[in-house]
Amino acid sequence: MFVGKMTLSQSGLFGQIDDLQDLTFIERPIRRSLKTAEEIDKLTVDEDLNDIERAVYLLSSGQDVQRASVIVNLPNLVRQNPAETFRRVVPKVREVLHVAGADMQLAAAGSFLTILQDDIVLIQTHTHSILQIVLLNLDHRDAVVGSAWLETLLSAIDALPKETIRQEILSPLVSKAQLSQSVPARLASCRILGKVAAKFESSVVKKDLLPLVRSLCQDVEYEVRSCMCRQLENIARGIGLEHTKAVVLPELVELARDEGSTVRLAAFDTIINLLEMFDSDDRTRVIFPLVKTFCEKCFKADEAVLASLSFQYGKLCHGLSASFTDEQHLWFLEFYKKLCCLGLQHENGHCESQPYPLELENKYALVRRNCAYNFPAMVLFADPNHFLSELYRTFSSLCHDPEISVRRTAAEGFHEVVKLLGPNVHYVHKELITLLQDDSLEVLDALLNHLQETLELATSRGEGAGPESKQVNVPDLVPALVAAEQKAASSLRWRVHEKLLQRYSCLPRVISGDQIYFRFLQRMFGIITTNNVLPVQREAARTLCVFLRYNRKQEQRQEIISKIMQELAQGRSYWNRLRFLDLCEIAIDLFSKSYFCKHFLIQALELVNDPVANVRYKLCHMLPRLRSTIRLPADKHLLQQLEFCVRKLLCREKDKDVVATVRKTVLELDKMDITEPYHKRHERDLLDQKKEKEETLLLEMELLERQQSEAKLVGEKHTEKKRRDSKAGLSGSKGMSGSTSGATLSTSAGKEMRRAKLARSRSLSSHPSTPKLANSEKTLKVKESGSCPGSGKSSIIPMNDDALRSHHFNVASSSSSLSPTPSTSSMPVLIRSNTSSSVDHRSNGSKDTQSRKLTIQRKSNSFGMQSGRE
Repeated sequence: MFVGKMTLSQSGLFGQIDDLQDLTFIERPIRRSLKTAEEIDKLTVDEDLNDIERAVYLLSSGQDVQRASVIVNLPNLVRQNPAETFRRVVPKVREVLHVAGADMQLAAAGSFLTILQDDIVLIQTHTHSILQIVLLNLDHRDAVVGSAWLETLLSAIDALPKETIRQEILSPLVSKAQLSQSVPARLASCRILGKVAAKFESSVVKKDLLPLVRSLCQDVEYEVRSCMCRQLENIARGIGLEHTKAVVLPELVELARDEGSTVRLAAFDTIINLLEMFDSDDRTRVIFPLVKTFCEKCFKADEAVLASLSFQYGKLCHGLSASFTDEQHLWFLEFYKKLCCLGLQHENGHCESQPYPLELENKYALVRRNCAYNFPAMVLFADPNHFLSELYRTFSSLCHDPEISVRRTAAEGFHEVVKLLGPNVHYVHKELITLLQDDSLEVLDALLNHLQETLELATSRGEGAGPESKQVNVPDLVPALVAAEQKAASSLRWRVHEKLLQRYSCLPRVISGDQIYFRFLQRMFGIITTNNVLPVQREAARTLCVFLRYNRKQEQRQEIISKIMQELAQGRSYWNRLRFLDLCEIAIDLFSKSYFCKHFLIQALELVNDPVANVRYKLCHMLPRLRSTIRLPADKHLLQQLEFCVRKLLCREKDKDVVATVRKTVLELDKMDITEPYHKRHERDLLDQKKEKEETLLLEMELLERQQSEAKLVGEKHTEKKRRDSKAGLSGSKGMSGSTSGATLSTSAGKEMRRAKLARSRSLSSHPSTPKLANSEKTLKVKESGSCPGSGKSSIIPMNDDALRSHHFNVASSSSSLSPTPSTSSMPVLIRSNTSSSVDHRSNGSKDTQSRKLTIQRKSNSFGMQSGRE
């Protein structure tokens, strides 16, 4: 057994040795492929020759590579010496092209096009010589080369004068359009006719070109008829409206009934492109019956044409909509719905593919994809107000289509549908959630292109439209966004994940800050610390900074900043500390200088003591940007700390890359205040002031919201106390009325009774009681506090939420009017002190009210006892 193993291993070893010996022969073909001395002599050109002589020599006796280089350099030779180039070089090029290969032919086509388009040629004879070469090579045996020369001629027609076109192009065109010529020649003639028609007047086109057009439209080959049919649009625009109706329209009607499907399709596309040139009568009598017949025939028997029909359907409906009756309008809408469901069967509200052959199934999927592309146009055609009844089921079918390409196209146009729906956008909220939760990343990627616009329109216009929109916005949208991010993160397509994180920066304008804080912030930290793709980490850091920027709760902002410091700035991994520096770069762009210096600058400068050289190296690169955030003379201490960091790096740094970067950075820091223009500095200061005002406004809004919530709670408490006091007052008044019923007349009216009770209660409250002196003093204190304006019940009951809100806004406006540039430190103190004093005042008033109630109850009890004794 061991011998067998050894034999096997030895045979494997010898096999490897043989392979290594084979590798030694790899270099031999490389040595043989090198140029010999004789070949090098052939490639060598005399240095004394000028450019023209060298070009002639290489074209005559050079190799193919050298000839191709001369042809590519031909425009430069024409610019330098046009006369000698056309006299000596161009004839040689013409000779070479007779036997040249495809690469050299393509290079020559590009060079001659450059010469004709750049106005290099100034003499008519030179243009004639070039056009002769171009026209001669149109009939090249290689179809690719002939097509390249044709494109050269078509592009050159735009730059050529009319007389040159008439003499050099139209004259040979008549002979090339005859039936005796080859099919490629007649196809080229069709394209040249369409291009030339835009250069001449309508009379010239009608006289010289229309006979050729008619003959080519009736050609025996369907390819020629189809090509000429597609050029009828240019012919019609060249001859004008009257001749179009008399000449072009009959030809289009005849071609639309052609036996070849490609000819009918070309006629259909041309009719759609020329709809604006036909009047209402022609559209109603001629175009509509023709298009209707074409659609029905394609739907029943010609699946190959359905793809082009579905692609042009939106343009067709809009072009004919002005001439449609209600019945015709409904027919086209129903036909579109049939196209959207072509090849599908609906069971239990779900779309499933029917078992078709693969080729036919792909055609049907292409038709549905084109229908999804045209859906925004069909929403406009059907009227957005009728979306729910006419097109909602169709749109839902497209969003749930089994083909990924159909759902992707629907996602690409989703933002257009949302725009058109306006206040009825809540109709498609479920489809938005469906596309966000789609299994394919291609669909999600297509939706991300306009996700910010889609979400903003969906949430702003959908609110208040009904309970359904609120339900979709609150419980379904956030889980769908979270699931989409998790799906992108679990895939290998990191660019989709990066794009998604970039689009999520719009969430502060879409959902509440609490939802962002509890559902997305921790995920951003996880991506920054655990993801392996650097662009994704940086985009997550940017999105995190945006969430921090627009968060309106001080406690949450403070927690976010502390977590940034703990997990990133003081993280155990140097990779996290590098991401903190990336986050600082982003924060410099998003926040004001004062905010950045307050929360980020010190922690960034502390990384000068980092044990990893990469972190110190990145910090050195960031020092000029950190210096730009320091404002003098207010931040002089921060400047001293930055200078201390620089000195520490210069004195103690041992890594050579960091030392070199520090020295370069020191020079940049010295030149910062000198080299920067004043207007740029002024613009940056204005932008920083704008950011600071926005931050101050966010802080003021937070304080006002907090005060309003507190005032609302206080108002609710006092309302509850008022309700309880009213019940207690009613029971006390009933007892008082029962004790004094013998002293009053039973025949008095209800109003006099209430007045008597009110007078009696006032007399009771103002009458001093007899027991102890301490109690009388307490009663007097209660009376004095009750008589003061703004205290007790009378001061608390009228103060509702609106009064508090107006009071707070008046305070904010007065403070802002007193200081034109409010700071972030003075404003909150003013509002906070106002709030605390008002709350304390209310609490004192409530205590006084309770003591007053106790005193009144004691008085009423004593009065009842006295009346009983009497």
